[in-house]
Amino acid sequence: MKISDSIACRLKLQHETISEIIFDLDEQQLFKKLQPDKWNIHDNIAHLTRYQLVFMERINKILSTENPSFGRYKAEDDPEFEGWRTRPTKDLIEQIKLNRQDILQLIEGISETELNKTGTHPVYGNLNILKWTEFFLLHEAHHLLTIFQMANYK
Repeated sequence: MKISDSIACRLKLQHETISEIIFDLDEQQLFKKLQPDKWNIHDNIAHLTRYQLVFMERINKILSTENPSFGRYKAEDDPEFEGWRTRPTKDLIEQIKLNRQDILQLIEGISETELNKTGTHPVYGNLNILKWTEFFLLHEAHHLLTIFQMANYK
């Protein structure tokens, strides 16, 4: 089992969509809440930035521990999330780019045998590292769609 071309390509490029979606938005648009109890565009970007670190922590734990279990990640329960929300959007996007390089190195450096190591998700059960990576990318894509919808809401 190895990393598919699809996973490798999305790991390398998918995050760049953020800049493409928001390139012409001003601060007011980035921080506008369409619903009072929902995140704005900036909050979604802060979440994606923080979640990259959570993902790397989880992969490293899977590599070093026999089938660890993880709770569902909720930004609201993460004390570090608030710090990410206070950073400028431009800095978050730069951090995403830097972290993505670390993720690429981590995933591409894992042996085929190690890719089969598993960790348990509370909803999806035992997932090997490839499936955790797919889950990470789909989670990111969900937020990219949300950002796109908010950026183009009329």
